Amino acid sequence: MGACPYCRSTTLPSDTICYSCGRVLPKGDRKSYRLEQQFSKGSKSKTHKMASKPSQRGVVQTHTGRKTNIMRRRKNRFRSFAMLGLTAFILLSPQAQEHLLGEFGSFDEILQSATAQYHIYPVEASYTLSKTATVDNTGVAGYLVENILIPPTLQSNLPGVTTFSYTDDTDAIEPTTLQQTLQISLVVDGQSINIPLDGLPSREHNDRITTSDGHEVWWPGVGNGDNDCPIAACVKVKVNLDAGESVAYSFNIQVQSISYSWWDSNRVDARIDGKSTGINMDNSGTFEDLNDRGNGLRAAQFGDELWYNRGTSFSPYWAINGQDAVTVSTAETIASSLPEGESENAYGFARASFDFLHANVVYDREAPVTSRSGPECIAGGLGDCDDQTNAFFSLLRTRGVPGWYAFGILGDPYFSDDGWEAHAWGYIQLPLSSDWCEERNIALSSCFVEPQVDVVNNKWLLSTPTAYIDWVETTTSNNDNVYDYYHPVRTVHLSAGGNMDRERSYSTLGDIDLSGGSYQVKIYPESLG
Repeated sequence: MGACPYCRSTTLPSDTICYSCGRVLPKGDRKSYRLEQQFSKGSKSKTHKMASKPSQRGVVQTHTGRKTNIMRRRKNRFRSFAMLGLTAFILLSPQAQEHLLGEFGSFDEILQSATAQYHIYPVEASYTLSKTATVDNTGVAGYLVENILIPPTLQSNLPGVTTFSYTDDTDAIEPTTLQQTLQISLVVDGQSINIPLDGLPSREHNDRITTSDGHEVWWPGVGNGDNDCPIAACVKVKVNLDAGESVAYSFNIQVQSISYSWWDSNRVDARIDGKSTGINMDNSGTFEDLNDRGNGLRAAQFGDELWYNRGTSFSPYWAINGQDAVTVSTAETIASSLPEGESENAYGFARASFDFLHANVVYDREAPVTSRSGPECIAGGLGDCDDQTNAFFSLLRTRGVPGWYAFGILGDPYFSDDGWEAHAWGYIQLPLSSDWCEERNIALSSCFVEPQVDVVNNKWLLSTPTAYIDWVETTTSNNDNVYDYYHPVRTVHLSAGGNMDRERSYSTLGDIDLSGGSYQVKIYPESLG
């Protein structure tokens, strides 16, 4: 078997389309990825090159030029699986039937689980990620300055937030470390410079390191000056180039990370930490409870219906827009699909929104440079990671559910070199119900979860080692911090006619340790009834 290059779902050698995300799979000779080799005793697998354009879900063009919907084959395959599954279920003992229904909730969900496509993620991973920039000065003399963020140590509770503070003598649950940086180095001009893991003690511009070719490196504090880090701890690199000169520099981060789930569900692999204190439909609080959780801080920071303006004050262009008619009508449709009496269930609405986008939005690898707004993504049924995150947050904010961005590198440790790319996803806050909290002597102000959600990669309340985080959004009144993240480079030319081309790439250095094994995340909607 092979793997879809878009969503990592399993494909067969004869497949011309991914039955999970619906995109065409042109055949090509790409490397088999390491994990498949590890778990299939070295057997080679067939993978596919990226399609140049997204296609309508299920429709391909045959060699004759006619279009055909090959999803019909999937329907026939599903009918065969359904008949086989029904027969097997009937032959089971009553005790076995009862166990299966208790595990999945319904026979329909049993069938979906048996036939669903899936993503494969490692339980844990250790690797060295290299972020390389190559700069060519094709104009007049000048310089380029880049802010390279120093990655934070990530825990299951974000900094400044303590969940599950007990009202009796019970000890608070210690947070789990999800991503930890072990070593950082910057290599420029062949010179390797060790960087403090947290950027401390800082090294200001007046104490900068200068290489033999006159390039400069320093790691200052956060501030508003040109020589400061704009949003978080960073390393600043200034390359000084004459016309026709070029330079490459690499930021190498040794990372150790694990999978973690905030979802209390039988669908979560037993080896994944976190689900015992996680959330589900039954123990979720309501939208109103959000104002009492964390003293309402997240609701105040990330609950506004309009967020991150990419336009001007005269012509705003909001990335997240919970007021747009398309967003509002879609949110109403989603809310009406919830079981009777659950229209205010915060978990239920968030999960139903997640499943709606999975079913109705196709991934766009050729998305515009300026990301689509949430309403545009929903209306067009097309979007990349930024677009679909905007759409998800737009839906959530119609109900006041806080959602904020996470930025970094989407890792694919199954490839040895070319499996990494820039990525955006998010965090949300969900309240646990007051009854659930009080039964466990948990103070209401601390009784919530703040999980990661990645719509594109089917990661529901799940953190994986395949997602390296550079930075988690912090709020400002005008969203300048998000703008600064997207614009880390400043170029200056000493006279007219300057031009600097900068290309970036990502790779892994040395071996990747995936000895903890892997697990499957099935792609099918949750039964909320």
